[in-house]
Amino acid sequence: MTTMTDASVREFKMPDVGEGLTEAEILKWYVQPGDTVTDGQVVCEVETAKAAVELPIPYDGVVRALHFPEGTTVDVGTSIIAIDVTGGSAPAAEEPAAPAPAVEEPEEEAPQGRQPVLVGYGVAASSTKRRPRKTAPAAPEPAAAAVQAELNGHGHAPAPLEDRPRPLAKPPVRKLAKDLGVDLTTVVPTGPDGIITREDVHKAATPQQAPAPAAEPQTETPKVPQPSAPAVSYDTARETRIPVKGVRKATAAAMVGSAFTAPHVTEFVTVDVTRTMKLVEELKQDKEFAGRRVNPLLLIAKALLLAIRRNPEINASWDEAAQEIVVKHYVNLGIAAATPRGLIVPNIKDAHAKTLPELADSLSDLVATAREGKTSPAAMQGGTVTITNVGVFGVDTGTPILNPGESAILAVGAIKLQPWVHKGKVKPRQVTTLALSFDHRLVDGELGSKVLADVAAVLEQPKRLMTWA
Repeated sequence: MTTMTDASVREFKMPDVGEGLTEAEILKWYVQPGDTVTDGQVVCEVETAKAAVELPIPYDGVVRALHFPEGTTVDVGTSIIAIDVTGGSAPAAEEPAAPAPAVEEPEEEAPQGRQPVLVGYGVAASSTKRRPRKTAPAAPEPAAAAVQAELNGHGHAPAPLEDRPRPLAKPPVRKLAKDLGVDLTTVVPTGPDGIITREDVHKAATPQQAPAPAAEPQTETPKVPQPSAPAVSYDTARETRIPVKGVRKATAAAMVGSAFTAPHVTEFVTVDVTRTMKLVEELKQDKEFAGRRVNPLLLIAKALLLAIRRNPEINASWDEAAQEIVVKHYVNLGIAAATPRGLIVPNIKDAHAKTLPELADSLSDLVATAREGKTSPAAMQGGTVTITNVGVFGVDTGTPILNPGESAILAVGAIKLQPWVHKGKVKPRQVTTLALSFDHRLVDGELGSKVLADVAAVLEQPKRLMTWA
């Protein structure tokens, strides 16, 4: 709490480095208490739902305290580091000994969830604006303490509730209260500065099913340890439990949402890509592609872009709220990439407007950045259609799940030598299987079939890249 009384200390909050992110994990601290920092210096690396991002500090000073250790998941808007902007050094380094007050500080500002936050900038202004807002409810809280105690079990006290200020709670806590049917004005806050926590909401929801509110704290406490007992008793030699967070958590939520929202249809086609493989080898020798990475994925991507150009309705999304189909006149081509942190789908912006060499450069940059774990959240937003190359794992095909907000995804299987009828004779040919999943709400079977057939036709006869263009 020293940060509230010392005007020389600035609190740097966890920013929303993407669009609508709610939390991020602190991967690594690059500074320690007592270190001097300058405006724009990177102080830590955090992992959001899909990317690792380095956070710069927006002012000069000396590190007073690190509020969270590495490996901690922190809500957006929560203060993570305190900076003494006057340049104090030795005494400031001792502040980390009290981490609890530092954690409480961000909680005070959490109710201002509507405040726009940009990669940690503009934090200082919001801190100064918070203090007068906190002092206002501080006065009525002691006077209403007795009333709040009565209301812990959803007691009926309508008159006092009207005089009380709007309850302080984070947006996720408000949503939880709404889902459980709990009136936040009837909840006794236990968080710092009168902020209502998730535990407060759960405790307030329990009395509705219990006849005696006074006995609820006793029944609630045994219920918390009971679920944890089985988790402790599992055989660590035979099982490993991995916390679901970061990329895995985001991927799970996205896939569940997509699978149970969009009605998926998957179609398959097996195609002879021998001519495409020959073209790949020829392009590697072309001076226009000197120093560029040329592989089958490059021509598959170009084939899909051409199929979209011939069937533009496939490049669309479903707007549930407006009950409209949104046809995109641009293609942001997503490429599913397996990384050490999990599956991510960055996309190539305006891929439809790129030449083949430009597309090769974009694919190389996208893959290299993903492997380094440096893909930005912006690079994974706004995709319109995706390619997933399961063939690199030796898999023949699959039934891919749509990336949320997109209408189609193309899976490419392994390219193998197989017996194939070519010019009336059975010969060994390079063959692969393509699978196209699409959202049946806006893509009919005819449209999906045409797109898949066009992709196959281009890969079978690459000269169509010129004749159809």
